[in-house]
Amino acid sequence: MTLMIKAVLFDLFETLITEFSDGKRLSKRDYNYQALLGLSDEEFQKEWQSRSKDRMTGRFPDYPSVIKDIIAKRELEHNDHAIQHLYQKRMEEKMLPFRNIGPEVIHLLTSLKNNKLKLGLVSNCTEEEISEWRHSELAPYFDEVIFSYEVGFAKPDPRIYELACHRLKVEPSEAIFIGDGGSQELEGAHGAGLMAYQAVWFSSFIDSKFTKLVNPSDVLSGDLFSS
Repeated sequence: MTLMIKAVLFDLFETLITEFSDGKRLSKRDYNYQALLGLSDEEFQKEWQSRSKDRMTGRFPDYPSVIKDIIAKRELEHNDHAIQHLYQKRMEEKMLPFRNIGPEVIHLLTSLKNNKLKLGLVSNCTEEEISEWRHSELAPYFDEVIFSYEVGFAKPDPRIYELACHRLKVEPSEAIFIGDGGSQELEGAHGAGLMAYQAVWFSSFIDSKFTKLVNPSDVLSGDLFSS
């Protein structure tokens, strides 16, 4: 491996961990919004998606605050028990991917660290989605971790990549970013001056112009680390 690159930045969901197995979600997602909040699933999803940016950038500090905002805006009856029940279900759902980490991902991270590369994580996420992070096998491998809700901006905003590089003490031109391509993260990384690659080992449904990596072992190709 020719080390022209000093750091590798990774996306988290559908890159290092996945919420799916054999095309099906690990979680059953058996939320009963109608019974708990008085909203149909369709109505809830519309409200949930309309708050996506504010959720990812920390305007809502946690899941309960989002639900409370939905309740207030829809003039629904406030129910602390329902809110906490939904919060717990959501936490349980988001813990599952961290308990099913593939050995090929661990091998990849181990190899990169053995080759003296700095590792960074850049994830668009909310508080409850990464509650299991600090307990996971992945956490010890990373030199810097950027969670969007903590820093106030999300991919593809160039500032999130620039912040990661700054913390890792590398120039964007000395780093590569690897992600599944959601949220236009590859375009954002490229625009910030990093080399971007699309990880398709979990999912390939996102179309992009970027070089695709079919297996985690493809990251170890010398082509990615030389100019």
